[in-house]
Amino acid sequence: MTAHLAVALAALFAAGLTLYSGFGLGTLLLPVFALFYPIEVAVGATAVVHGANNVFKVSMLGRYADRRVVIRFGLVAIASAILGASLLALMAGTGSTFEWRLASLAGSTSPLKLLMGVLMLIFAVFELAPRFRALEFDRKYLPLGGFLSGFFGGLSGHQGALRSAFLVKTGLSTQAFVGTSSVIGLMVDVVRIMTYAGFMLMAGTVFTLPEDSAGLVLTGIVAAFSGVLIGKRFLHKVTMGTVQTLTGGLLLIIAVLLGSGVI
Repeated sequence: MTAHLAVALAALFAAGLTLYSGFGLGTLLLPVFALFYPIEVAVGATAVVHGANNVFKVSMLGRYADRRVVIRFGLVAIASAILGASLLALMAGTGSTFEWRLASLAGSTSPLKLLMGVLMLIFAVFELAPRFRALEFDRKYLPLGGFLSGFFGGLSGHQGALRSAFLVKTGLSTQAFVGTSSVIGLMVDVVRIMTYAGFMLMAGTVFTLPEDSAGLVLTGIVAAFSGVLIGKRFLHKVTMGTVQTLTGGLLLIIAVLLGSGVI
């Protein structure tokens, strides 16, 4: 019950935020899944919820997507998402751990958890530091943005923050921005989920699904849908600065806990 409640609250809150910001659901939901599942399983579970949520958003706003931006950004993102997802699968099978001790504190972490923690710290800086928060990129850099966003989307699920940073400079309307971001996000989600599934079939026991994983993922999907509906109606009153501060603060805390092996 605790796991279902935690996932439901995180998905409900984050899905509302991500409707306008273009990022946040995977950022906030991944650490919650990581509290109950191994990190590689948590990434896969988050991908399913994230993908279902993008299907829902695309059904509402996909018609506003800019096709040229989707092609220039999305096709590169698909290819790099396969690379990122493959790296995740390879790292998940290493089985090695690092142990540490500081005074009365001690912990054990894996290379994958350590990498995830570092990535989360980097993305927290993007959300919290004023200099990086205002970072924007010209349209000519869309393929580069697609590569970076897709790669980290496949590796850790953190694709939205980079995607938004690149897309915000393209001159899209609010509806086109949300629609374009949702379509690209869905493309990456489909590819990385297929890649995860392929490695599951090949590796056999590398990705062992915990008990009730399907139920927990379903809880996240239903809560995320509810968050989108609520966000569409009310969340336009929340500023982007507030969204970034909340996301970055939570991400910073979880990055330290995850990277150190506390969770």
